[in-house]
Amino acid sequence: MTPIQKTAAQLCFVAATMASLSFAAVPFYDWFCRVTGFGGTTQVAATAPDQILDRTMKIRFDASLERGMPWKFTPMQNTMDVRIGETGLAFYEAYNPTDQPIAGTASYNVTPDSAGGYFTKIACFCFTMQVLQPGERIQMPVTFFVDPDIINDREGKYVREITLSYTFHVTDIPAGEQAALAPATPKTLN
Repeated sequence: MTPIQKTAAQLCFVAATMASLSFAAVPFYDWFCRVTGFGGTTQVAATAPDQILDRTMKIRFDASLERGMPWKFTPMQNTMDVRIGETGLAFYEAYNPTDQPIAGTASYNVTPDSAGGYFTKIACFCFTMQVLQPGERIQMPVTFFVDPDIINDREGKYVREITLSYTFHVTDIPAGEQAALAPATPKTLN
């Protein structure tokens, strides 16, 4: 193999490796954020911890919509004080003012970022797609707790306030569900 062919083969190998890594980057980054709480990514658990501390944490609630999302979306409470380790229950309200069914999916995070690994959801409307019928208004719960391990974290132990933020994005309604949501058409007799 000539030096030019060898260099060309090495460049092809590097390009193939880079392409392969680019496909793995998104799932790896998602996994990394969930495990570490990086970027304010919250955790998920089946139950709250047994340990409840005497220290309280102020939780702030924030709601926003992606550009083009026609819903109205607000938290039902602005703040809540919960003891660390205690289960909290908050509600958000969504309203579809349009004349057609609209589906939405919520993305979420918490600030400060150092709290992401300790803010844990037990149940949340954000885990599934939400479909609102024309004029429908719903209240959506989120059940959560702040993990007691936050007090042992180098940065987390100084956190006194956490903001939970949601942004709703328009989601395409799956074809199978679109038929079920379509208004019935009257049949004519011949």
